[in-house]
Parts: sequence; structure tokens; C-alpha cells
Amino acid sequence: MRLEDILFSQGFGTRRVCAGLVQQGHVQVGGEVVTDAGEFYEPEGLVFKVQGADWPFKEHAYVLLNKPAGTECSQKPSTWPSIYTLLPGPLRQRPQKAAVQGVQAVGRLDQDTTGLLLLTDDGKFIHKMSSPKHHVPKVYEVTTKHPITPEMVAKLLSGVVLDDDTKPVKAAACEAVGELHLKLTLTEGKYHQVKRMVAAVGNRVEGLHRSQIGGLVLNDLPSGQWRWLTEDDLALLRA
Repeated sequence: MRLEDILFSQGFGTRRVCAGLVQQGHVQVGGEVVTDAGEFYEPEGLVFKVQGADWPFKEHAYVLLNKPAGTECSQKPSTWPSIYTLLPGPLRQRPQKAAVQGVQAVGRLDQDTTGLLLLTDDGKFIHKMSSPKHHVPKVYEVTTKHPITPEMVAKLLSGVVLDDDTKPVKAAACEAVGELHLKLTLTEGKYHQVKRMVAAVGNRVEGLHRSQIGGLVLNDLPSGQWRWLTEDDLALLRA
């Protein structure tokens, strides 16, 4: 693949812009500056530098973000800063056939909810991770306003009826891990579901953090930071 086409596919701008980056000496491959935008490379496994920053070629981008509070999962936020401002330009500009370019969030977290958020430009992956048919478990750490009772946990496990539905929804797993701390696992993602379920048992969510999706755990990635998903990460999600 031509170098300018590789850069274009990774979101570094139009082909003209990508050719300009190469011709101006801003791109290195194998530690050497390349100035011929038409130079051919095998993209698989290729790692190059653009303006001094390493960038691996990815046919599809799969990234994990530790979403901070006070951010919106929207390209056009209404009140709070967008999570997309936390990502580098190439991830936001990766070309797609759809009108919206770049990686997209796999589901959404409320502006005050923190934790594990996946983003990708792979539509099939988004569908599999988001569709309730696939029952991908998501683990939430919930801080409540009032003490958690065994009766509340039992109700969340047996099912509660939300205000806009007649069919009960229930947690796949639920345990009180502190007087005001609940660990809740869901396999579907209705609007404000955790907050509404907790309200339905007579309590209130004061803090909400998603710590795990499938077998993938957030671990110690700092708030507001992102990283590429590894093949092992993807295997945990697809299992």
C-alpha cells in the first residue's frame, strides 16, 4: 500500500494532507525519514512515526477509554465536554463510509458516570457489544445515598419494573460490597438503567463507575486516558 494511502486510512487527513506530511519529512518508517508519499509498504504490523509520535497500522481501531465525570459520549455535546476531545486527531478522523467519521463509542455512559468505555470504527463489533441479544455482561460499581439492605439486593436479582415498562428487568449478579457500595452486573443497557433500578428499590445512585465489560477489566488506566485494545483484550470481549 502507498504510504499516503496508509496515512489516509489511519485518519491523518485527506490524501493531499497525508502526501504533504510525507514530503515535508514528518513521517518515519523503520527509523528513517521517508519523503516519497508513493513508497509502498506492507501495512500489516507496520509501525511508523508522524511528527515524532509512534503510530501502529490498524485495519480497525479498537480502543479503551477510562471516561472521566463531566464528559458526554457525543460528537456534539450539549453541556459538557465531549469524550472525543480526549482522543488524538487520527482516531477522530479515521475515514468511514458513514457520514460520521472516526471511532464511535460502543454504547454511552451518562455525563456523571465514569469508567470503561469502548470505541471503535468496526460497526459489527459495535452491534455485537451493544445488542441485548448477545448478553454481554457489564459490571458497575454503585455508590448509594442510603444503606443497602439484603431486601434491596434480592429485589434487584429477582427483577424490578421500571417506570416506562411492564416487563421486569433484573441484575445478572448483585452484591453489597459495603454499606453504601453495590456491585451490579447487567446484560442489557436501557436508558439510565442502573439509576432507575436502584431507585425502584427505594435507594438513590450517588456515584456510578463501570469497571468491566465481558472479561475485560478496566484496571489501573488513569481517568481520561486511552489505550489500544490488545488481541487478548478482544478475545476476552468476544468470548
